[in-house]
Amino acid sequence: MLVVRAIKPDDLDPLLAMAAQVGSGMTTLKPDRKLLGDRVEVACASFAETIAPEKRDYMFVMEDTSKGCMAGVCAIKGAVGLDEPFYNYRIGTLVHSSRELKVFTRMETLYLSNDLTGNSELCSLFLHPDYRSGSNGKLLSKSRFLFIAQFPHLFTEKIIAEMRGYQTPEGVSPFYEALGRHFFKMEFDACDELTAKGKKSFIAELMPRQPIYVSYLPDDAQEAVGKVHTNTAPARRLLEQEGMYYDGFVDIFDAGPVLQARVRELRAMRESALSVIDANPTVVPIGGDPILVSNTDMRNFRVIVAPASPDHGRIALSDADQELLACQSGDAVRTLSLNLRRSNNE
Repeated sequence: MLVVRAIKPDDLDPLLAMAAQVGSGMTTLKPDRKLLGDRVEVACASFAETIAPEKRDYMFVMEDTSKGCMAGVCAIKGAVGLDEPFYNYRIGTLVHSSRELKVFTRMETLYLSNDLTGNSELCSLFLHPDYRSGSNGKLLSKSRFLFIAQFPHLFTEKIIAEMRGYQTPEGVSPFYEALGRHFFKMEFDACDELTAKGKKSFIAELMPRQPIYVSYLPDDAQEAVGKVHTNTAPARRLLEQEGMYYDGFVDIFDAGPVLQARVRELRAMRESALSVIDANPTVVPIGGDPILVSNTDMRNFRVIVAPASPDHGRIALSDADQELLACQSGDAVRTLSLNLRRSNNE
């Protein structure tokens, strides 16, 4: 049985093993024991509320309780760019015109930007290949939105998510090869590694401050702007289902899109609801429409998928589901439909 829960100190070794499978392009999940150890320590302090909200890094792991193994990981950072620079390219437009020649051109440009500094961030989503089936990906990704809905005061007005950019089947980033390599004079993975370690001063030192015309790049690099890695496409769709959207910001190395949304407009903020676990349920649903169910305990936050149906503020959960949630009858839980509700016009 699967549960997404707050990370614990003894999760470091399986987390390290999982990070080794991620591959290049995910800056926030590198197989480095020191980096991950420090991050787990910060995450535990975040759930314990012993550090300031803007410095928190809430990490969650998906655990297969039947096998006692880690199946996935995801996280939410309280704020980005407050201790170290947070760079993106903002896609803009420059217009060139000549009345005399009757020429009018509108060209896309890339501006080096710190515009997203200070926002909360969804990050570090990775699902083990053995678990990429059924609703597992939805549970892992969408569990974070229930946490945000339960504790909205901990997050900024806007939340963002950097998506891993497109790479060829051989692992080459066309965008980096066309642009970044000319300025950084190193391999893509080396840049990624430095950024993961917080060594970002080289970006400001080496990248041009002037706008870069997208049309000057090779065709394959132009096509990569705002395009996600093949393995990241499902994650993007899930975030967009929850209300996030692409608004013209991309990663400076691989041009992966940055999705964003106002927290108050997220589906979980609008549609999730609190219910009390029924002490004397007449029927525990079996095979019903799946919903996400979380407890309301920050220190031991847990989310599962259950075939439950909240009714007038009460919900029937099986003993096994209550155990997964570390709850009992009479406790409050937060619920959200796993899948989007279809309108009558569809």
